[in-house]
Amino acid sequence: MAIISYNEKEVDLLARLMRAEAVGEGNLGMLMVGNVIVNRALANCLDFKNITSISQVVYQNPGGFT
Repeated sequence: MAIISYNEKEVDLLARLMRAEAVGEGNLGMLMVGNVIVNRALANCLDFKNITSISQVVYQNPGGFT
């Protein structure tokens, strides 16, 4: 299980995004969205080079989480 630092605001943001992106897919779909967000925060690649937190993933420019 991946571990990243977080605070209450980021947990709320993560939950809201998981629901917004995948509520129609059920719990598994929402879990998968959460996994993508955490993976992007942990990724060491050019697309997510300076992204290290949940909020940075969500509000990444250009486009934010898509």
